[in-house]
Amino acid sequence: MAEPQSQPSTNGSSTTPQNGHSEQWGTDRPVTLDANGTLDTPHGTAHPNVGKSIPDIEAIGPDSEPLTTWQKRNSINPHDQIKLVRLSHMRYQHPDLDQITTFLLDFGMHIAKRSPDGERIWYRGYGTAQEAPRNSSVAPSKSNPTPSSKRPSLSNPPTARRRNPTIEELHEAPGGGSLLTLHDPEGFPINLMYGQEPAAKGEYPSKVIVNDEVDKPRVRKFNRFTPGPAAVHKLGHYGLCVQDFPSQVKWYTQNFNLAPTDFLFVPTPSSSNEDTSPAAAPGSEAVKPENQEEGGQKAATAGGRMDVAVFLHVDRGEEPTDHHTFFMSMNAKSHVHHCSFEVHDYDTQHLGHQWLASKKYTSVWGIGRHILGSQIFDYWWDTTGNMIEHYADGDLVNKDTPVAWNNAGDESLAVWGPEVPKWFLE
Repeated sequence: MAEPQSQPSTNGSSTTPQNGHSEQWGTDRPVTLDANGTLDTPHGTAHPNVGKSIPDIEAIGPDSEPLTTWQKRNSINPHDQIKLVRLSHMRYQHPDLDQITTFLLDFGMHIAKRSPDGERIWYRGYGTAQEAPRNSSVAPSKSNPTPSSKRPSLSNPPTARRRNPTIEELHEAPGGGSLLTLHDPEGFPINLMYGQEPAAKGEYPSKVIVNDEVDKPRVRKFNRFTPGPAAVHKLGHYGLCVQDFPSQVKWYTQNFNLAPTDFLFVPTPSSSNEDTSPAAAPGSEAVKPENQEEGGQKAATAGGRMDVAVFLHVDRGEEPTDHHTFFMSMNAKSHVHHCSFEVHDYDTQHLGHQWLASKKYTSVWGIGRHILGSQIFDYWWDTTGNMIEHYADGDLVNKDTPVAWNNAGDESLAVWGPEVPKWFLE
C-alpha cells in the first residue's frame, strides 16, 4: 500500500495525515495519531492538552489550609480590621501629561475629568468606579494605590508611618468623598477612601457567542469585530516589590481585610535553629528566627522553605471577590511592580494588543494565561516606564477558598504564552 501523502491546503502549507511523516522544523518526523488523539513521536507519547474548570480545593491541592486557621496562627482578628470594599484607583505622577493621556486612551480608558489648571487628570473605564488612575504633572513618575473603605469613620487608622494623618475632603475629584493617606512599613503611600459616589455605568460590550465541537448555539449569527483599543472595565489589582516581606504581609493582613489566596515559596537549607512549633508552619509570619538576606531582605523560614510572594484578595465573607487585588514579592529594592485593568474577553484583549502594537508602544509580556488567578494577561510599558496590564477571565474566591502554597519559579507564572522575561519580577 502506498504511503499516504500530505494534502496541500489553500494557503500553500501541507496538512499532516493520520499516519505518515510530518515536515517540521526542517526534519522529516514519523507521526502516528490514534483514535483517542494520542500522538506517538520519536520522543515518546504525547497526550492532548486539556483545559477544564475545577473546584478551588481540587485545583489547590493538599499544600493548603483554611483561611481561618491561617489567621488564627498569625494572631489576626478579623473584627479589628478596617473593612475594604474594593480597589479604587492608582495615583501616578508623570513628566508629560499629554503623552501619557494619549497612551491611556490607546490602552482603553477615557478621561473622567481635568483640573482647571490642567495639572491633574482623572481617567476611568466603563464600570461604576469613578476613576482608575489619576495622573498629575510631576517628575519623576511614582504611584500610590487607593482602596475604598466601608468603615464610616477614618479617624482611627492602623499604626503606620503617616506623613499626612489628616482626613482630606475630595472636593475636586469625581464622586467626591473623603481620603486618608497612610504609609506602610516600607513607606508606600496607601489612600483610604470613603463616601465616594459611584459613576454612572457605561455601555457594556456584547457577549460573543462561541460554538464548540458539541454545543453550537450560534446559528445564522456571524462574529464580527471592530479594531481599536481594549476598553477598560475597572482597576483590578496592583503589585509591589518589597524588601521586608514578612513585615509587609503582617501589616496589610492584620490591619485590613486582605487575605492570602496563594503564597509562593523557595526552598531553603534546613536549620537546626528553626522553630518547629505549629506557629512555624509554612506561610506563618510568626516564624523564628529571621534570616537576613542580601539587599536587606528579611524572610522567615520553616520546613526548609521561605515565602517570597503572596496574592491577597479582599475578604468579603461569602461574597465572591477577585483572586487577588494586591500582589507582593520579595525584592532587593522597594518599588511598584505593575497595575492591572480588566477588559471584556479574550478577543477584546487580542484586539487591544494589536492596537497597542500598531501604535509602536512597547510590550513587556503577553498575551498568555496565568496559572494562579487564571487570568489572560498582557503587560505593556506606558510612556513613562511604568508596567501596566490588561487582564480577562480571572478566578473568584471567598472565605471558603483555602490558603495555598506554590513553588516559586517561571513555571508557576503561566500555563501558555511567550517565555517570561528574566527580569519580570525584578
